Amino acid sequence: MAIERVAVTGGNGRIGTAILEAFGEHDYYTIDLARGKRREEVADEYRTTDLLDAGEVYGGLAASDADAIVHMGTIPSPRNHAGHRTFESNAMSAYNVLEAASALDLEAVVLPSSINVMGADFQEAETEVSYLPVDEAHPLTPRDPYALGKRTTEVLGAGFARRPDTPQVASLRYPWVATNEELRDAYAESDRGLDGLRESEWNGRSTLFSYLHINDAASIARRAIEADLDGNEAFWAVAADTNAAVPSDRLAAEFFPDAEVRGELDEYESLISIEKARDLLDWEPERSWRDL
Repeated sequence: MAIERVAVTGGNGRIGTAILEAFGEHDYYTIDLARGKRREEVADEYRTTDLLDAGEVYGGLAASDADAIVHMGTIPSPRNHAGHRTFESNAMSAYNVLEAASALDLEAVVLPSSINVMGADFQEAETEVSYLPVDEAHPLTPRDPYALGKRTTEVLGAGFARRPDTPQVASLRYPWVATNEELRDAYAESDRGLDGLRESEWNGRSTLFSYLHINDAASIARRAIEADLDGNEAFWAVAADTNAAVPSDRLAAEFFPDAEVRGELDEYESLISIEKARDLLDWEPERSWRDL
């Protein structure tokens, strides 16, 4: 693939801006497709685009002359939006991007999935964990509108990738993505031992104690565009360690006593496997909250 121009939807957002920066630092020409006024200063080009309007998505992407697209322009949390709007933002924007990318013969598409495809934060039922470490083959049990929207996004990616002569598609299952300061506040300056985790209402169990530094979130998006994939692939995109100051085998025994542990959980190793991203994307997260 000869990819030189990369469009990023939602580049006004903090993760989108970081992705634009990452591509720019590697000499790609970047185009930000986002709603409203421009709020970043890193893209080479900006095009106002309503991602829920199929015509605007096609027109904006066509005018950008992009070779690939990273789609980040969705509602990042359902807390301040009605359920149907949250689902629509994730599902329909992904459909519009995939349809336009296919019609315009783009080389690659990256879609924003989430830890929430397993359930996670926004539903009352606990996240169902059958075995550890969780990998891409683990059963998914989404219930709430945000989680269902993310799962639908992945299904759309797989469906479009089955068509002949369509772009390769990668879905990235992000957890909470944070800056240095946010990681220090959330983890380095709080009690992440067993006692602290037991007493905390939001201890991280629902997201398997996962997180990701924003720069690593940007780097895996770039790697997913550059990789040579066979159709559609989903990837866990998490840090290599947990957000707990507890060895991972003890963490698993305490919070997931019914889960089968497959192999050894070394030291603070993530409870979510990133071996697939290592193998197919040549990606390795470089940052940990423990180093802050």
